[in-house]
Amino acid sequence: MGKFDKYKIDLKGMQVASVTYDYLLDSVFFADIDGPEVQKGRVQVQVTVKKTSHTYELTFQTEGIVWVPCDRCLDEIEIPVSSTDTLIVKFGPGYAEEGENLIVIPEEEGEINVAWFMYEFIALSLPMKHVHAPGKCNKSMTGKLSKHLRTSSDEEQEGSFGADESMLLEEDQQDGGDKTDPRWNELKKLLDNN
Repeated sequence: MGKFDKYKIDLKGMQVASVTYDYLLDSVFFADIDGPEVQKGRVQVQVTVKKTSHTYELTFQTEGIVWVPCDRCLDEIEIPVSSTDTLIVKFGPGYAEEGENLIVIPEEEGEINVAWFMYEFIALSLPMKHVHAPGKCNKSMTGKLSKHLRTSSDEEQEGSFGADESMLLEEDQQDGGDKTDPRWNELKKLLDNN
């Protein structure tokens, strides 16, 4: 028996019009799936399967908490997840993805493994930035980070630019400031041809 066999849903063998499956996704699930976004969590997923004339509508109701690394200090941050997602499944000659939420599976198999779909719906419900609230980041890491972000007194005299950037600005100002890189002119020609 494989790690994800318990997440297989037999669509071909459905005897009733609607069936509900409950899954508790724990840290073992996230470690087994080995996805890049989430490594640990405790999420309850309810999958409701409704059979229609030619398709199956799978509704994923997700509630729980996941732990991901903070983008700033790399310590774990707890993020609540809550989403409702839909997946339409139909039978066909082979596996295919048609559209944003339409999946085709071989009719002879007649089943779908929803493990990766559950993981993807959780990962997609996360915010883009994973950052602790102000003052909650790891103090030693933020100290090291701010040390490397500080500017030297030489750079402060030149403004917010580094030495190389300041020299480029000075050269540009001496040339009248209107001179552009010839590569941009070539790219502009491409735009003009359209």
